[in-house]
Amino acid sequence: MIGKVMTGKSFGGCIRYNLEREQATILHAEGIRTGSVQDIIHDFNMQRKMNSDLGKAVGHIVLSWSKHDRDKLTPQAMTERAKEYLQKMKITGTQFLVIRHTDREHPHLHIVYNRVNNDAKTISDQYQRKRNAEVCNQLTKKHSYYLATGKTEVKQERLTGADKVKYELYAAIKQAAGKATSWQELEGWLKEKDIGIQYKYKSGTNEIQGVSFSKDGNQFKGSEVDRGMSYSKLNQQIEQNGQQEQHIHRDVHHHTEEHEETETRWLQHSGGRNTNGAVDLLSGMLAPAPVDNSPIPDFLKKKKKKTHEQSRGITR
Repeated sequence: MIGKVMTGKSFGGCIRYNLEREQATILHAEGIRTGSVQDIIHDFNMQRKMNSDLGKAVGHIVLSWSKHDRDKLTPQAMTERAKEYLQKMKITGTQFLVIRHTDREHPHLHIVYNRVNNDAKTISDQYQRKRNAEVCNQLTKKHSYYLATGKTEVKQERLTGADKVKYELYAAIKQAAGKATSWQELEGWLKEKDIGIQYKYKSGTNEIQGVSFSKDGNQFKGSEVDRGMSYSKLNQQIEQNGQQEQHIHRDVHHHTEEHEETETRWLQHSGGRNTNGAVDLLSGMLAPAPVDNSPIPDFLKKKKKKTHEQSRGITR
């Protein structure tokens, strides 16, 4: 489960966008009439006049789930999740509308609420994005919703603006960090993709405390790109890569020495003293057997003579 929080100025534009489509269904309404789109817009605007100084009175939230959670998300369940989410986000005592859309593969709903509450006070949007991430994480765990690993299910073709850049950063950094053995290497590979690195230093020292990445005029902290891309996490990955490379070099050197030692012993055993040892051994194997010139015993001579006479038909 993930959420996206937004604010705007026009209830008319937001309500029409969410309701004037075939795949839209109102799941729940609080403090507003739902007889028509005009009734809904009118009721939201009437309450916003109680605090006319607030320019962005429109609160708009999108809650989305994985397609794997579809069977769990009946209209009633989605309504309950929307209410639970609003409570945890401290968006209470105000008008709101919950709308379900079925135009996408994944289940999702929209919440439109009035940032001017029933007492004419402003509902703060401070730290809302951070709180949104925390609340979605809590509800995902509580209700055992599907939790995708990393960003493997992101629909890249639908990303635009800063979200698109952020995903491009994620993909490039993940690939480069998987093989870099130093920050200099990481910088070099990212530079090839027009990605810059900015370090944050501890005040008055050369100690690095954080890292940010920039592309196409957008800059994000490493932890904003992905939790695994903070300075400490990336530094740990780079150090591990360096250690693995050292192990590989050491193993290769060790096996090379073993091979040379084994080859030397084999050459010495075979009688060769240089790289022609294999040829010497092969020549020895192909050499003709030595001729035995020792005298033939008498009994073999007689046997041989008898056999020869029989073969000529001579009998005694």
